[in-house]
Amino acid sequence: MKPTALHWINGAWVDSPTHADSIDPATGETIGRYADGGEAEAEAAIAAAKETFHGTSWKDDRLRRARALNEMAHVFQDHTDELVEALALENGKLKPHARFEVEMVPPKLRYYASVIRTDYGRAMEVRPGTFSMVLKQARGVAGIVVPWNSPVVLLIRSLGPALAAGTTAVIKMPGQTAQLNSLIYRIFSETRSLPPGVVNAFTELHGNGARHLMASTDVPCVSYTGSTEVGRAISATGAEHLKRFGLELGGKTPMIVFGDADLDAAVPALVTALTVFNGQFCMTGSRVLAQRGIADTLRERLTERLENLRVGPAADPASELGPVIDEAGVERIDQAVQAAIAAGAKPLVRGGPITEGPLAKGAFYRPSLLEVTDNSLDIVQQETFGPVLTLQTFDTEAEAVRLANDNQYGLAASIWSRDIDRPLRVARDVDAGTVWINDWAKVYDEFEEGGFKQSGLGRMNGLAVMDDFLEYKHITITSGTIQDR
Repeated sequence: MKPTALHWINGAWVDSPTHADSIDPATGETIGRYADGGEAEAEAAIAAAKETFHGTSWKDDRLRRARALNEMAHVFQDHTDELVEALALENGKLKPHARFEVEMVPPKLRYYASVIRTDYGRAMEVRPGTFSMVLKQARGVAGIVVPWNSPVVLLIRSLGPALAAGTTAVIKMPGQTAQLNSLIYRIFSETRSLPPGVVNAFTELHGNGARHLMASTDVPCVSYTGSTEVGRAISATGAEHLKRFGLELGGKTPMIVFGDADLDAAVPALVTALTVFNGQFCMTGSRVLAQRGIADTLRERLTERLENLRVGPAADPASELGPVIDEAGVERIDQAVQAAIAAGAKPLVRGGPITEGPLAKGAFYRPSLLEVTDNSLDIVQQETFGPVLTLQTFDTEAEAVRLANDNQYGLAASIWSRDIDRPLRVARDVDAGTVWINDWAKVYDEFEEGGFKQSGLGRMNGLAVMDDFLEYKHITITSGTIQDR
């Protein structure tokens, strides 16, 4: 029997009274047990993080922080293969997608180590003998809530800048990936230059511990990635204490394909945008907007691709689409598709749960392609979080922009055109925090990402994310060394 996966709090392994099973979504089989945390674990982690923040040099010693981030990058890199295997097994990601996620981590940590070393701040003599400076100081304990869909990179996307800023951290990790979480906690334990109490992490399936983070006056800033609904709820709770929030929430990425697009390049990218992470990605390309002149060709090519997509477990190298996270996810996705068809969507490819054969034991969902003419349908407006693609036709550039923007979300968008001027023109008009031209899902550590409208608050990556964890303090000195003349 495998040992129970535990929490990592104040530099020690911590158990909980309640345990739960870890499930392989490809087979439905139990692959381990884990300690299921909650409010008690959250409170213990907050206490450790608070004591370390105030009782050590962590917040003030930038060289110490840079050293710890660089070492953590090395340890993550050393464990790459183990992380890939654990992510593929417990999350269901195909191994190339799992490796793509895991290999983003070391460069991200090294980038924030470099940010520590290259931030010089501001100072000036504002008048003779009077000097001003601005100090950036860590806000205190940072709460980080991590989703199950990309738990490795989305953890580090928040943790890297939090540690660079000088905060200590309390991390709520998802129960759906508890065995993977335990491996990540082991990496924290092997990062010798990371003092106990700087990084504290607990696993929970439900939200009691996370809610405690939101309500605690000892956690002044929170970085959350997840649904818009939960983002609104935690913002309301934290508003009582004027918490600083960094929120990356839902998305409904429009993929705008103009008549002059290179379809040989666009079609594979559109399919990839739907299937990466098995459609469980905030930037999943779930809406194709096709200009009328190429709509028929695009419809045929997408239909052929999705009908012939190989669905299977991550363990099979031939698989092109793996399982979603659990059976409840399969049911939720299929209900959304059924409702869309009942409301008038035309099924070009009617995917659905796999109920026969060896894959029937797992949480597999064949992709669906639905053609729609009503932009107000829920299948267009709401995040499906699964391999479901809608296809709409437009005539003019202005109509494409209108359809793309007629949505509560504004996380990302993609534009396909070989025109020299149109893509940048459209990109400026589309309400999205990230816009790719003739591409999809290119994210760089040095550049910010985040959402317009209901897709979030603040930014992740780049330099702007640092503000979630910092206070700016203005200090002025009148020296008296220069007399008025």
